[in-house]
Amino acid sequence: MTPETTRLAYPVDQIRAAEEQLMVQVPEGALMQRAAAGLAVACADVLGERRGGVYGARVLVLAGSGHNGGDALYAGSRLAQRGARVEGLLLSPDRVHPRALAALRAAGGRVVDRVTATDLVLDGIVGIGGSAGLRTDAATAWGRVRDQRPRPLVVAVDVPSGVGADDGRIDGPHVEADVTVTFGAPKIGLLVGPGARAAGAVHVVDIGLGPHLPAAGVAALTQPDVASLLAALAPGPADHKYTRGVVGVAAGSAEYPGAGLLCVQGASCGLAGMVRYAGPHEVADLIRTQRPEVVVGRGRVQAWVLGSGGGGDAAAVLAWARDDGVPLVVDADGLRHVTEPLGVPTLLTPHAGELARMLDVQRTDVESDPLRHARRAADRFAGVVLLKGDRTVVAAPGGETYVNTTGTPWLATAGAGDVLAGVAGALLAASGRPLESGAVAAWVHGAAATLAGSGGPVTATEVATAVPTLLRRLVA
Repeated sequence: MTPETTRLAYPVDQIRAAEEQLMVQVPEGALMQRAAAGLAVACADVLGERRGGVYGARVLVLAGSGHNGGDALYAGSRLAQRGARVEGLLLSPDRVHPRALAALRAAGGRVVDRVTATDLVLDGIVGIGGSAGLRTDAATAWGRVRDQRPRPLVVAVDVPSGVGADDGRIDGPHVEADVTVTFGAPKIGLLVGPGARAAGAVHVVDIGLGPHLPAAGVAALTQPDVASLLAALAPGPADHKYTRGVVGVAAGSAEYPGAGLLCVQGASCGLAGMVRYAGPHEVADLIRTQRPEVVVGRGRVQAWVLGSGGGGDAAAVLAWARDDGVPLVVDADGLRHVTEPLGVPTLLTPHAGELARMLDVQRTDVESDPLRHARRAADRFAGVVLLKGDRTVVAAPGGETYVNTTGTPWLATAGAGDVLAGVAGALLAASGRPLESGAVAAWVHGAAATLAGSGGPVTATEVATAVPTLLRRLVA
């Protein structure tokens, strides 16, 4: 990986430990001032985009107790110094940060006792120490902000209040931000689960924690990462189709022939040297017509992709593919028959409902905390789990995890998962590494959907067609 570009996320305890190490090296209050300065700059940028500048803008600071409220009040004082009309609503007046409140007042800001009409709201209610869900008074204040028309811009301080910083869980009322300005490093809850949706765009303010942070347990690949990983798979002058990896696809059925074709189209993206298809003749005939470069029939492969539209044959296919002893991508119907570790390198690709069935939990449990359930399944089945969703989670046994940030809501369309399984299989055949294959496949799949749809509707076939185009751009 390329840590200088990979977006890393950390649990709260690691960030707090890094802050404690740094605080002994800098003057008292320096970290808060760094945070407030970065927060004020981010707010100024947002106001510049929305209304042309800070001067005359109405800013409301929702200030809770402790450092989070202090960060917001200090940032408010900086905005007031630049000509904004800043008001502070103190949700815990007896525990407000006194120096930050004094700074706001000295800059011309004033304290109010109710939510007022405003252009921008700074959410400093609770920070990384808060639990999911807002207290009644905070929820009331947030409700009045949310109901304003036109709705003001909302900038959350560190994490949106009411969102679990470590897992993205939401339990009750919570702030929905347009932008979250987080300090030092992203918190895991900003990348996964419902918290990712509540965070909006995430902006990181560097306050100097970098040297004090350990290796992160959660990462999100960026375009340079993916380009670098793909470059490592590029063939050399002496390579041929077999040395580049052969991916076998055993997907589709008489009932669902399209799933087999879409999976083959994903696998035929150019990342592997050859694609084999082993499945029902109805699908094989379709593939011969649509993808003449695909070899029909079983043979030696470096990875199998199975389960997509597999119907009643999925159990038998899983059994013989497993006996081949090569890495597997198991999707859809194949997942019904995964009840134990398969004994070979494995990438499982469930959606929330399928993973809930595998773990014997409710779908809503998986959707509310996808990170925990993906990691639990990875340990239970001794394989990498790619949990599909608006923020796909790719977790390995032991906890190493990637979260995918590419894609579009239009990707929620029939057949898209079949294409993803095929792309992942091609990567797995070429690299032999399930975790990287799953992470890169999710990124490429989402980016291809964005490319194909140009912001609008997209079909699975269009996504499959866009994948090679995207890959050529990445490796050029």
